[in-house]
Amino acid sequence: MDEDRSLIIDDSNSAVAEVGENLRAVEATLFAAETPMTIADIKLYVGEDIDIRATLEQLQEDYAGRGISLIRTGDRWHFQTAQDLSHLLRRERAELRKLSRAGMETLAIIAYHEPVSRAEIEAIRGVQVAKGTLDVLMEAGWVRPAGRREVPGRPLIYATTAEFLTHFGLQSRKDLPGIDDLKAAGLLDPVDLALEKMEMEAGESAEDTDEGEVDSDAESSDTPAEESGDDPTHSLENAVESA
Repeated sequence: MDEDRSLIIDDSNSAVAEVGENLRAVEATLFAAETPMTIADIKLYVGEDIDIRATLEQLQEDYAGRGISLIRTGDRWHFQTAQDLSHLLRRERAELRKLSRAGMETLAIIAYHEPVSRAEIEAIRGVQVAKGTLDVLMEAGWVRPAGRREVPGRPLIYATTAEFLTHFGLQSRKDLPGIDDLKAAGLLDPVDLALEKMEMEAGESAEDTDEGEVDSDAESSDTPAEESGDDPTHSLENAVESA
């Protein structure tokens, strides 16, 4: 009698152990899977002798209410974190995006000439401004709509924001680098410098040629500052890049 009871207990323990091993095998297979698995997929790893469906249901019950859940989607099974804990796992990541040359030029023009309309930006740049360029600057928080100019058509005008000043370490727009600052920092475009030098030499040559003629002297002395390359707008994009 005792021997029969012992055999029954041993068989029961073996069955429990076998079920435990089956659970562990299916559990490990699902954890290691890169994608949700069907019952047929699982059988390829654990064999045909295991009742996969019953084992999956047992695992689903075991994981109920825990931080990880066994989920069935259609005929596929996979582990995932509990839905009610998703807020703990969410992380915001800032994605760095390099500003295009058009974006830097547009930002520079707005910073030095604000408030300025799209047409005025295009007049300074010499090309059309794509709508996406201004959108990118506004999404970055550096540019904002600043009302409308009271002229026919009432065009929208743009200005920089407090965030623009903070990002570039400026207390106010008065701290924007001037032409001399950009030269000293080596941030001026070599082409700009070459053009400026050529224009200065041309101006000096004109003064020497016209010396003694009052009208010519007056004309040569009234050369606009823009033609001598004194508008720092064209070079702020280099300062933006270095920032």
